Amino acid sequence: MLDQSKPVYQRLRDTIANAILDGTYRDGDMLPSVRSLAAEEGANPLTVAKAYQTFQDEALVTVKRGVGMFVAEGATDRLRALMREDFLTNIWPPVAQQMRRIGLDARELLDLSEA
Repeated sequence: MLDQSKPVYQRLRDTIANAILDGTYRDGDMLPSVRSLAAEEGANPLTVAKAYQTFQDEALVTVKRGVGMFVAEGATDRLRALMREDFLTNIWPPVAQQMRRIGLDARELLDLSEA
C-alpha cells in the first residue's frame, strides 16, 4: 500500500521500486518511457521524470540515449538493501513500540501471516 501523504513523485518511485523488487522489472530490463508511465499512472510526465531521476541519482537505472531507461545491473540487491535499512531505521521502531504498548507478540503476527 502506498503512503498517500507522500508527494506524487515519491509514490511513483515506490511503485517502480516495488515492481523491481517483485521481479516485474529485473536487472537489465527496460523501464516504461516517461510518457507511457505517466499515461498509465495518470500523472504528469514531469513528475514521472522526477521519480526516474531519483533512481538515476542512486545509480539504480541507466539511460541509453535514444533507446530508454534500464534497471542497472545489481540494482535489485542495492534497492532491497536500501529499503531494508529504511525499514529498520524508520518504520520498524514505532511499530515495535506500538506492539509493546498493546502486548502484541511477533509470533502472533507470524502465525497470522501463515494462516
